[in-house]
Amino acid sequence: MSDVSRRAVLGSSLALAACGQKAQSQPVPANLAPLKTIAPFRIGSSVQALHLDDPALAALLRRQVSQLTPEWQMKMEYIVQPDGSFRFDAPDRIAAFAQANGMALLGHVLVWYAQAPEAFERLDENRVSFEQAYRNYILAVAGRYRGKVVGWDVVNEAVAEDGDGWRTSLWSKRLGDFEHIALAFRTAREADPGATLLLNDYNLEYMPRKRATFLKLAERLLASGAPLTGIGTQMHVAADIRPGEITTMMKDLASLGLPIHLSELDVSLVRSDNKLLGRAELERRQARTYGEAAEAFMALPQRQRFAFTLWGLRDKDSWLKKENASDAPAPFDDAGRPKAAAAALVEAFRR
Repeated sequence: MSDVSRRAVLGSSLALAACGQKAQSQPVPANLAPLKTIAPFRIGSSVQALHLDDPALAALLRRQVSQLTPEWQMKMEYIVQPDGSFRFDAPDRIAAFAQANGMALLGHVLVWYAQAPEAFERLDENRVSFEQAYRNYILAVAGRYRGKVVGWDVVNEAVAEDGDGWRTSLWSKRLGDFEHIALAFRTAREADPGATLLLNDYNLEYMPRKRATFLKLAERLLASGAPLTGIGTQMHVAADIRPGEITTMMKDLASLGLPIHLSELDVSLVRSDNKLLGRAELERRQARTYGEAAEAFMALPQRQRFAFTLWGLRDKDSWLKKENASDAPAPFDDAGRPKAAAAALVEAFRR
């Protein structure tokens, strides 16, 4: 990195830190403007069907966001039953809630290395080939929500954790390392010609090598003619992430010219590496990190800002809170009151 670019990164980091400090040092107004009314792009949240039974959370979703992502109930783990049949009650309910409230819906996720349903593992290929069963699944699921989703996370977390190539999975073993990914995109396009088709992954801000491999995979898909039309970066990060890392990542991802989905943002307090930091300092850094993520997304060309999704609005609903009860990773507290993190988002979106 040149001295000029180092100074640029340092300058943006200091500005973002100041943004977070300002949000943390001032009282957070209870009537903070709703995120969706400030951001010039879709603001999303993850949701489970059971969340819709909570009137307070349902009201908070209506007030704050304009897009929903099913947290796990559009994944194979929910849809594919042991006998090979499909279950759609929960995702249908989320889709209906989104439609009734004028929200966009993001399909998540068609193919994920971590899930290998029993029905696929014991497939009788005398009746149907593995490739045809794979295609049939994608056609059924993406086809069911055709016209109801703005996009699909077609393949999730395809890159190896250390960035050394791609992950091994049931899908790669049976259909090929690259071939199963390209096939998923082609089949998703067949099922839904209008949806944005995304490649989604995590730790891209922390691991430059993984980010480089992710970008190479995206480039290969494009070169092959696969209909990759967007990329997603999850951003499950810790409050002590170094200032500037998110900004650097976003600039690298933008180099492809594709729409970008900041797809699963939360900022953990307890996952921070620096265990000497007090709670107040972690909360200040959390606000700064939310602010930097919003600033980096705002800096993208308008055509590349697909959506900005929070992985849960309230602390109490977060998967991280269930993992560790002392965590508080969301922009709103257990009662749905805005925290400094929410104020930092609003401030950044207003710029």
